[in-house]
Amino acid sequence: MSMLELNDFGKRFTVHHLGETMQAVENIDFSLETGEFIGIVGKSGSGKSTILKSIYRTYLPDTGCLLYDSRRFGLIDLAQASEREILYLRKYEIGYVSQFLNVMPRTTSRKLVEKALLEMGETEEVARREAEQALTHFELDPKLWDTYPTTFSGGEKLRLNIAMATVKKPRLLLLDEPTASLDQQSKEKVREIIKKLKTNGTTLVGIFHDIEFMDGLCDKVFDMNRREFVAEKQGVVHES
Repeated sequence: MSMLELNDFGKRFTVHHLGETMQAVENIDFSLETGEFIGIVGKSGSGKSTILKSIYRTYLPDTGCLLYDSRRFGLIDLAQASEREILYLRKYEIGYVSQFLNVMPRTTSRKLVEKALLEMGETEEVARREAEQALTHFELDPKLWDTYPTTFSGGEKLRLNIAMATVKKPRLLLLDEPTASLDQQSKEKVREIIKKLKTNGTTLVGIFHDIEFMDGLCDKVFDMNRREFVAEKQGVVHES
């Protein structure tokens, strides 16, 4: 059984002040097995992020189904799942990393990473130790660990965002341009974590404009223009 399967997925958005409905993406079909990493490529506006946000259920799909093989619920259609089920999956099974940081105000970066682990049932001692290891790995200056991330640079916020998501070792990890504002050294740190997660069985779906980052990392590349899997190098020509 596939870990995730999208069948005839589609999403529309209504522009209320114009009274118009726009089709963001339609007729998407793909599946991935446990431990696979799928990269999604396509020009801006082709619906790449819409797919990830619909899997995470930030967006509610309009057509089709998104079948996920949950450890807790078994085979579940994310398009039809209850809010309670989605909240559980986000906490314990499905992680999401974007280039933007949206966290609780007046909470330090250390506490944010610790909270992610405590939610998984880890002890305070384990949460503290693994949070420090994650923050160290992504080279967040120790001087920033006990400060609020609202003052961080874009790159610092992104590294914290990645640390919060990956420290939980989710079954399914969605990566929406996670290296957008990182320098080359930080990108290599992300590659290391992705490889480690894959080795341990995490399934991943990612969007990267940095094609070199994807090279040798993805098992498959899904081309939004052709609506099919292509050879990794073939997918490059559709990026913009």
